[in-house]
Amino acid sequence: MQIGDALPHFKLPTPDGEILSDTDLSNQWSVIYFYPKDNTPGCTKEAIAFSEQMDAFRKLGARVIGVSRDSPRKHTNFIDKHDLTVELISDEDGELCEAFGVWVEKQMYGKTYWGIERSTFLFEPENVCREVWRKVKVSGHVEEVIEKLSDCVNQIE
Repeated sequence: MQIGDALPHFKLPTPDGEILSDTDLSNQWSVIYFYPKDNTPGCTKEAIAFSEQMDAFRKLGARVIGVSRDSPRKHTNFIDKHDLTVELISDEDGELCEAFGVWVEKQMYGKTYWGIERSTFLFEPENVCREVWRKVKVSGHVEEVIEKLSDCVNQIE
């Protein structure tokens, strides 16, 4: 996924048993962020940061969706445990992760493995990618996304 690319088609489950699809994100700004795993320190901090800023995203007309390969049941536990308000979807088979190019080879403590690269994508109401953040560092990231979204929204108005 790069700037100018169209949002891939998808239909993925939410923790409440619904299905979210790419067409549900049409006609509004959307932020889709990928994170490695529920209830891990960095992922928890990121989800809380997005949740704390949901009013700012809503005021800018944006929907925020978090994606990991965790099951809807694990997402429910994650949401309940940390009082999250950000929307989460489950990409258990990894197809959306592959489509976005965030399923990558990683290294930790000398071991190589496959996992999700923490990444965020900003989409215009026409579902065209407007901005990409890869290898995200959690601290200050949500504020950076809000600033970019605000700039983009103001350019169009």
